Amino acid sequence: MTSFVLGNLPFPGQGGDQVVSKVVSTAIAALFKRTGKLDATVRAEPVAKLLQGSVDGFDFIGHSMLMYNGLRIKALELFVQAVSIDFGAVFKGQVRLKQPTQASLRVVLTEEDLTSSFNTPFVVEKLQQMTFEGQPLHFSSTEMSLNDDTSVTLESKICIGNETIPRSVNLTAKVEVYDRTKIAFVDAVYYGTDKDIALGQAIVEHVNDLMDLDSFALDGTQLRVDKVRMRNKELIFYGIAHINQFPQKK
Repeated sequence: MTSFVLGNLPFPGQGGDQVVSKVVSTAIAALFKRTGKLDATVRAEPVAKLLQGSVDGFDFIGHSMLMYNGLRIKALELFVQAVSIDFGAVFKGQVRLKQPTQASLRVVLTEEDLTSSFNTPFVVEKLQQMTFEGQPLHFSSTEMSLNDDTSVTLESKICIGNETIPRSVNLTAKVEVYDRTKIAFVDAVYYGTDKDIALGQAIVEHVNDLMDLDSFALDGTQLRVDKVRMRNKELIFYGIAHINQFPQKK
């Protein structure tokens, strides 16, 4: 009976674990506007366990991923614990969890990813929600650099109110994680005139208020970061994703 069912799956010549791996990979890819190479590997031993929806776990590795809000990710790795899925939904190309699970998480961002993300309408709109000395701000040409001393440098052109000549805001800071839920710039060093420095301080305070991980999580998931590392001009986050339901494209 098992061989009959698995032998008549909608992907001829593939076993049940391969089918589920393909469906998981396709479902995750649909959450992003663009993706590079994606690999999903479902673990089930014996494979017949899949008929009851029992999965020992699955590994997912994605590269060059662009979210629909414009944010870029060089690499995303998820290592999911044992989980129960609705195997019947697989025939419809869907992933449905019967119960919540969690996954180890690794996210890699490059200088180019950070610079591109800070210039997206999604982020610029959030930055421009702040005011300085009662005046609105207009951001352009923001650049992020990752330094050898594990600090980050932010440079941006900003017009205050009706100014036509932008000010150059330049600052360097460390990146830390607080309460596993917030990413923050700390120990910042500011450059420029007194007004440029005051503007930079206000921007860091505003950005730190924005970087709440729950604001960036996909529907049905909750992110918790345990540590952040910088290596070879890459910013790497390690943590856990609590998955209550498989995310759906909005």
